[in-house]
Amino acid sequence: MIRWVIVVFLALVLLNGLMPGLRKLGLGRLPGDFRFRLFGRDWFIPLASTLVLSGLLSLLARYI
Repeated sequence: MIRWVIVVFLALVLLNGLMPGLRKLGLGRLPGDFRFRLFGRDWFIPLASTLVLSGLLSLLARYI
């Protein structure tokens, strides 16, 4: 259980660091990515970008 928490935390930190570069490629601005302001904070839920990255990584894993 604790391994998954660590893996998710590290993935979020990595994705947060790579997000400026990914935005230049167009990820984070797809039609299924949601941005909204709630309680004075900006929230970002990248559903479409997550699906695109997951598909690309699964294709990469299959053919390598």
